[in-house]
Amino acid sequence: MHWYEDDDLWVGFADVMFPPSRAEEAERLTATSPLLKVAEGARVLDLACGPATHVLPLAKKGAEVTGVDLSPAMLERAREACEAAEVSVKLVQADMLEYVEPGAYDLIINMYTSFGYFTEPGDNRTVLRNAFTSLAPGGSLLVDVLGKEVLAGWVGRPQAVDIDGGTVFMRDTILDDWTRLKTDWTLVRDGEVKQASILSFLYSAAELKALFEAVGFTDVECFGDFDGSPYDDSARRLIVRGVRAG
Repeated sequence: MHWYEDDDLWVGFADVMFPPSRAEEAERLTATSPLLKVAEGARVLDLACGPATHVLPLAKKGAEVTGVDLSPAMLERAREACEAAEVSVKLVQADMLEYVEPGAYDLIINMYTSFGYFTEPGDNRTVLRNAFTSLAPGGSLLVDVLGKEVLAGWVGRPQAVDIDGGTVFMRDTILDDWTRLKTDWTLVRDGEVKQASILSFLYSAAELKALFEAVGFTDVECFGDFDGSPYDDSARRLIVRGVRAG
């Protein structure tokens, strides 16, 4: 079983991955970010949607939102959140390596380093190709990851994050000549210890931009944050956007 197929990981570390502050940030970004601006009725796919962190605020803006995730537990949380907010969305359990809906979407988003899960680079390229196929002509794909250039500024420093009733200790390790990242998490709470490891492929801005272009995207741009700022030495994230030409 691959690490991302383990629902115990998503449930056990949900407080770290999806704290209330992340939902609050999603609400703010969908209201203010030029990269997440959607027209009412726009068809939006959140690929690896988790517990509806962005699905919910985008649906509130009037978009027709589909959330796809492999985790049944995360989709159940997404369903509960959307029902509580009385918004209508479509939620699908599927693997992003296989999910394709030709021409179905105006915007596809992939947030919080949910890209690069696959060890084989060709599989990650397949995810982009699936997204390209699933976009209507003129539609855009937005991928948000932690770029190599940003990661290099702080990787290797252990971190401790306090959560409700406990603490998570995190350590990052660069693997295979800066092509992959391993993150080890240790959760200490209520006298119990849980451990998990996450593996993901690493991309620089140039590498991810080239991958977008290789599958057919045009007008590919890199940004350093959701305000549309450039990807430079002040960047907080690596956000890449590409267009499926009409």
